[in-house]
Amino acid sequence: MKLDLYQIDAFAKKAFEGNPAAVVPLMTWLSDEVMQSIAAENNLAETAFFVPTDTGFYIRWFTPTKEIALCGHATLASAFVLYEYLDYQQNQIEFDSLSGILKVQKKADCLILDFPNQRPAATEISQDLITGLGMTPSSCFESEDIIAVLDNEADVIAITPDFDALSKLPLRGVIVTAPANDYDFVARFFAPKYGIPEDPVTGSAYTQLAPYWAECLDKNTLTAKQLSARGGELECTVVGDRVLISGHAVSYLQGEINI
Repeated sequence: MKLDLYQIDAFAKKAFEGNPAAVVPLMTWLSDEVMQSIAAENNLAETAFFVPTDTGFYIRWFTPTKEIALCGHATLASAFVLYEYLDYQQNQIEFDSLSGILKVQKKADCLILDFPNQRPAATEISQDLITGLGMTPSSCFESEDIIAVLDNEADVIAITPDFDALSKLPLRGVIVTAPANDYDFVARFFAPKYGIPEDPVTGSAYTQLAPYWAECLDKNTLTAKQLSARGGELECTVVGDRVLISGHAVSYLQGEINI
């Protein structure tokens, strides 16, 4: 069997920036075991698979080790593939998923994700979190992930994670965030127990970060940067129970899988 494969740099305006995702369009589902094996072989943070439905597409995402319930950058990459390679003509794509309906709108060369608002709730700061980060956050919240709020951008940059300690924590991963110098806020994301020590740009993290910072800064539209080695810039707008996340994408690779 031969399958088309695309590798897209999401939340990027040129190659080697943002977050690379693999995209495999399907007409019918492969077995979970085969999709997980493809994701492990790709060895990227996420591989997205989608199949057509009556209203759009159903999308699933796999890290090298597990299926996850929500992924922003691989959804952005999938929309890019539909527009740039698969001749999708409508200005909005509807994806069904484990996290419900997700929409992606094309606006000029920008793609806008319409994702659920996952506003975090305050929680205690655990010793494993302190050990994992090598510092004590000023506050801690949780939703899909644990969110550690630090005092400033320099503290976010300075973190050298203890991944063994972070992997003992509950939930999907750990986000560290702080107010920024040139943006409204910055962030980093770690998910070692999903095979992702540090993710370059994590679209789904901003479904949690945008509501938090919107309340802190009393503004609904925010600019953000993820401070990974590759880096990525995003604009987020909180609209009721949804978060709009805007970004660009570029094509890196087009190929074929033989299985």
